[in-house]
Amino acid sequence: MIAHKPVLLEEVIALLEPKSNQSFIDATVGQGGHAHEILSHTHPDGRLLGIDRDAPNLNIAKKRLKPFGARAVLVQDSYANVSTHAYAHKFSQVDAILVDLGFSSAHIDDPKRGFSFQQEGPLDMRYDTRQKLTAAEIVNTWDEDELARVFRKLGEETYARQIAKAIVKARVLGDFQTTTQLAELIVKNKRRGGKIHPATQVFQALRMTVNRELEELEKALPEFVSLLRPGGRLAVISFHSLEDRIIKQFFADKQKNKEIKIQTKRPITATLSEIKSNPRARSAKLRVAETV
Repeated sequence: MIAHKPVLLEEVIALLEPKSNQSFIDATVGQGGHAHEILSHTHPDGRLLGIDRDAPNLNIAKKRLKPFGARAVLVQDSYANVSTHAYAHKFSQVDAILVDLGFSSAHIDDPKRGFSFQQEGPLDMRYDTRQKLTAAEIVNTWDEDELARVFRKLGEETYARQIAKAIVKARVLGDFQTTTQLAELIVKNKRRGGKIHPATQVFQALRMTVNRELEELEKALPEFVSLLRPGGRLAVISFHSLEDRIIKQFFADKQKNKEIKIQTKRPITATLSEIKSNPRARSAKLRVAETV
């Protein structure tokens, strides 16, 4: 059973207009939801290269896309290395590229992955468990200034300094081992307010740091454009302001240089009915550009 629902699916298909004899890259293929729909629209000879760092999700995608046979090529890696795989598998000059920057519900649902503060699990947060850096290493070894900077910049956390100071003080008695251990400390050192859990922004900052999310996005965006044929489309779904700011600025710069034409004057967001059936779609923003 596929637990993860692809966001803005109808909107993505409408804007990418997949047809037979076209080639696509799904740079964050996840469990294969968007990819399945794209391949269904490109029968009988459309091809898709799917990339994802997360091995369990990729295994689900392989099973889901098996009926498409050789039309679907899947590789485990970061999308920051998209060009390497595109040229290796003959996916240069493609018709469209899709990037969904959200993390899978499977990450939250599995406490062993260490993404959630709702259930106890190891402080991990790696999409690709082959990499060395974990959230535990950051929390237990980085100094107060480094922690505060990350929490403020990537989590937009108002209490960044107080939380960083409390972490450094607490770990004198022993390392942080679990997600709930860290979440409890954050709750104690932050004034409660608003609808979100007090640990949400710090956990976001740690996840983004562990997986180098903004750095990889900035590296990959120019590569995506270079891999598109003239008239090819790049669709990017983001979930928070830091990502969206990078995408918006990149698209504006490329349009100014007459390399692309922006297709979405304002970002496309989910309908109320989609949000009702899939709450994580609430913060999704889709921007699309077409190469000149």
